[in-house]
Amino acid sequence: MKVLTKIFLIVSLAIGMIFISIYQPEYFCGLEYDVRVINGFTNNSSLPLVIWCSSDSDDLGGRALQEGDDFSWRLQINFWCSNHFWCTMKWDAMRRKFDAFKVPRDLQRCSLFRKCSWSVREDGFYFSDDEVNWKKDFSWL
Repeated sequence: MKVLTKIFLIVSLAIGMIFISIYQPEYFCGLEYDVRVINGFTNNSSLPLVIWCSSDSDDLGGRALQEGDDFSWRLQINFWCSNHFWCTMKWDAMRRKFDAFKVPRDLQRCSLFRKCSWSVREDGFYFSDDEVNWKKDFSWL
């Protein structure tokens, strides 16, 4: 009887995981996402946009992005589905820290292409999951 119970539990768990991965892939841990931060300023050629990104387990380092340059990385959703990457941006006297990728927020809005893109501009931070349609997410202040 105990053997049958164990087999039933294992099969049920397997069927549940298959169901989640097919019908709700945005909730399936282990998927890979691409994150990209672009310097979208239109006139800052003499002053780069400085970016530094990290997470609880990774320090991605810093870059000085000229106009049109980008900083990108690929991440895999961890077992606990708790990935969180943040970046600190600095341009001239302006400084802002923001969440570049955060579960569960971005599992939903980046799910179609598994791509989270940010365009940092003079008036704020714009988000896109296809790099065609941009929506202002927040301002510098």
